[in-house]
Order: sequence, then C-alpha cells, then structure tokens
Amino acid sequence: MPDTSVPQKPRPTTMRRVWRFVRIPLIAYLIVVLVAMWGENQLIFIPFGATVGDWEPEGLHFEDAQFQAADGTKLHGWFVPAENPSAVVLFCHGNAGNLTHRTDLMLSMQNYLGASVLVFDYRGYGRSEGSPDEKGVLQDARAARKWLAERTGVAETDIVLMGESLGGGVVVDLAAKDGARGLVLEDTFTSLPDMAAYHYWWLPVRLLMRSRLDSLSIIGNYHGPLLMAHGDADSIVPIEYARRLFEAANEPKKFIVESGFDHNDPRSGRFLKELKDFLEKLPPVSSAGESGGPM
Repeated sequence: MPDTSVPQKPRPTTMRRVWRFVRIPLIAYLIVVLVAMWGENQLIFIPFGATVGDWEPEGLHFEDAQFQAADGTKLHGWFVPAENPSAVVLFCHGNAGNLTHRTDLMLSMQNYLGASVLVFDYRGYGRSEGSPDEKGVLQDARAARKWLAERTGVAETDIVLMGESLGGGVVVDLAAKDGARGLVLEDTFTSLPDMAAYHYWWLPVRLLMRSRLDSLSIIGNYHGPLLMAHGDADSIVPIEYARRLFEAANEPKKFIVESGFDHNDPRSGRFLKELKDFLEKLPPVSSAGESGGPM
C-alpha cells in the first residue's frame, strides 16, 4: 500500500533556534552601534550658540577677541586683562555651554588672582563659526594661544594652560607637544574612550571611537608645574580617572580633592586659593615681561 502519512518537517537545529531568539535584539543592538558611531561628535560636543548667555556681564572688563584657526574657521573669545598680571592664562572650557557660562571664574581670575586670561569658544560654540570635532578644537586652542601671545607680548610657552573637563584634554595636548609655563586641570579625564566606556559600557566604544583626546598617553611629555583639582563626588568623570592621569604626570605636581563636589559644581574658595598660590610660585617667564602691550 502507498504511504499516505504526512511527512514531518525537520526540527530546527539548536543554532537555528538560538538565531531565531537573538536575531531581533542583535539587529537592534547593531543599529544602536551604528547610530552612536554616526552621532559621535553630537554625543561629545554640546555647544550653546550666541543666543544663549549674558554677553555683557556686569563687572567684568574684557575685550572681544577675533581670530582664525589654521583651517580658516573664524573664532571668538574674551580677553580679560589684569593690571600687572601674575600670569597670562589660556582657559579652555568643557564640552557644553559657551564662554558666557564661565563669567564667574573670569571675574575671580581678574579681581582675585590678578591674571590676564583669554577664554574662547571652540568652533560651533557661542560666536565661533563651524562645527566641533577633535581635530578642530585642537586647532582652535592653538590659534587662541597664538593670539594671546601676540596680544600680551609673551612667548606661547610662557602662557599658563588651564582646562576643565574636555578642555583639560585640549590643554594637555598643547602642553605635551609644545610646553607651557604651568598646567591647571579641573575635573578632567584620562581619555575620551575611557569616559565613553564608563558611561556606555555596553557599546564597543574603545574599538569604534574616532575621537581620543588621550591625555594619559601624552601627559608624561609635559615637564612643568601641574595643579589638578577634582571633586570626589563627580558623577560624570569619577575621581579615579583623574588620579590615574595625575600618577602619569611628572613632578612638580599637586592634586586637590574637592570633598563632596560634583562635576558641574562652582569652584570652591579653597581651589581659588590654591590656584593663586600656584600662579605666584611659577618659574619666571623666559620672554621680556608678561604685561607687554597695553592692557
């Protein structure tokens, strides 16, 4: 008799069953990875434009600084002079906001510390043109330092470099490659991939990130005074990353722990006192006078 039984469908193999279970989550994960890669700069840089902030702050004496990066991008900053300055300082801010959000610090630098400072906006921030990326912001900082040296009559290597958070990575690059009279780092990190791996531990950021700002690998090339400050309650850049960077740096150096301070908390009076002492004890400039040119 002919066989009239219905043939049985072959059972899926174990691998096929696993694939059916994981394929949708895996595809979704790969999409997230691709979106993160495409939007890397948007995750790192959070610029506030010229419509945000107080551009005429009360009590701060400054002049607008206009200059260009090496690629022609037009940049803007504030030059905040002090009479008979204790130091000439280039300040590089963090990844968010614009220079108007650093007005309180500029007031302290001018009135309490007696330092002449240039605070500027990276490309895409404030009144600066363009859009930010790692290569661009490093060019911007070099252009800012050059302008400041010409404005004050000091050598570029006689400028104190000061940076907060992402700006710390920017000034470490400048100091490690070109030198500086002094280096001040606030709430900064070892590298961008380290920070991304901390916040996005579930993404392969160390393999995929294009932006590096790898301060840990180059800070040993800087030979000069270093002052670092970090809050022990920092939820964005945990203090252990700052300690690792500090350990890799050369002497002379000093690390200040701001007890109870988070990443975006205002600077303490203790930090300003330590900074004042740091600036006053810096080695003399190699060029002819810090206050060259009218203030």
